[in-house]
Amino acid sequence: MRLRLSLEARLFACGTLAVLVAATLPLLLLGIGTGPRLAWSAGLAAALVALVLLLRLVTRPLNRTLQALEGGLLNFRDGDFSVSLAIKGSDELGRLALLYNDAGEILRRERAHIYQRELLLDTMIQSSPHTLLLVDQGGRVIYANTSARHLLHRGKPITGMLLADLLKTCPPELGRAIRSGEDGLYNYSDENGGHSQHVSNSVFVLNAQRHRLVLIREMTRELTRAEVQVWKKVIRLISHELNNSLAPISSMAHSGKLLARQPDKQEILERVFDTIAERCQHLTEFTQGYARFAKLPAPSREEVDWKKLIERIEPLHRFTLCDKLPSRPGYFDPVQMEQALLNLLKNATDAGTPAGKTEIEIRTDRHGQTIIVRDCGTGMGEKVLQQALLPFYSTKPDGMGLGLALCREIVEAHDGTIQLHNRAGGGLQVNLFIPWAENISPHRQ
Repeated sequence: MRLRLSLEARLFACGTLAVLVAATLPLLLLGIGTGPRLAWSAGLAAALVALVLLLRLVTRPLNRTLQALEGGLLNFRDGDFSVSLAIKGSDELGRLALLYNDAGEILRRERAHIYQRELLLDTMIQSSPHTLLLVDQGGRVIYANTSARHLLHRGKPITGMLLADLLKTCPPELGRAIRSGEDGLYNYSDENGGHSQHVSNSVFVLNAQRHRLVLIREMTRELTRAEVQVWKKVIRLISHELNNSLAPISSMAHSGKLLARQPDKQEILERVFDTIAERCQHLTEFTQGYARFAKLPAPSREEVDWKKLIERIEPLHRFTLCDKLPSRPGYFDPVQMEQALLNLLKNATDAGTPAGKTEIEIRTDRHGQTIIVRDCGTGMGEKVLQQALLPFYSTKPDGMGLGLALCREIVEAHDGTIQLHNRAGGGLQVNLFIPWAENISPHRQ
């Protein structure tokens, strides 16, 4: 078995041999008659030469090992973990090389494992029906799945594109929703019909840079299924309400018929008829609310003076008008739009917004007109936000669930879109966008 000395032992041995040479050679020279000065000088010189040769012999493997480690670490820095050191031995250098090789093997396995997980994650994301976009600090798309390419760029690659350029090619309503950076439910129409999309945004720091993740979830099918469930609920509700009113009316009508034969029961008979009239009035109000939603007429568009519209609404619900009114008049059905705004103002009050604190802002551009209603109430949870536009969906015990649904019907009848999202400081913001007549696509007219 070959004995492997430690580096410290080998250096000590080199020093010892040099000292022996320095002490022995002068004695030999003195023995053959050499002068003392020359003998000791020759011994010192020989010791130095011996020390240099011995140290070079000892440090040569050390230098080779350090150079190999340096090359291996440079490969690590470049992400290459495939290089191993062919250095064997039981000394410090051998153990160091063994540890380096073990570390490289662990890193190779970890990278292979990470690669497999990334491949699995990428496969899942690419096959997801949800649209996913990752945008870097400069507004450039650095990752997008298949759904994003089909929804926003007709299936063409979009990685590397600026988000601002990409949004020019997608549906305008969806582009405005992504550009706003707000979470919410948005509607738009194209050649395939109407769509409801839930857009969510999240911001995080990656590699010391700010990134934005946009997730778009198609809600059309879910809303359709939910609408079927809501209609079933409505049928049960109407049936229950009619039975609760018609059964007492039938009973009291029979009692009234018997009381009519008794002249001294006139006062009781009047109370019976009053009760019947009250129940009939309740049924009338109940059915009229549903009739207004079911029989919404086609909008009669006309030029509308914004100031007159505000003056008609203000006495009915107090609010705050933000910014100046646009100089260009609006173009829509004033009666239907007034009803939509009154519904939104009433919802804001029901959500806890103090009187006069609800804000209305009106904007116009070359695309159309946008009416924004902001409240400072309780806002909506995500589940409620996704179903808020469904007919007859309400979180209030006595609510009929027609306010927002009627607003949606009115806006979509004008070929526009309605958008809901929670405000950062609390409360809800509702955007009603109605295009100008010249901006309506032929298939939507």
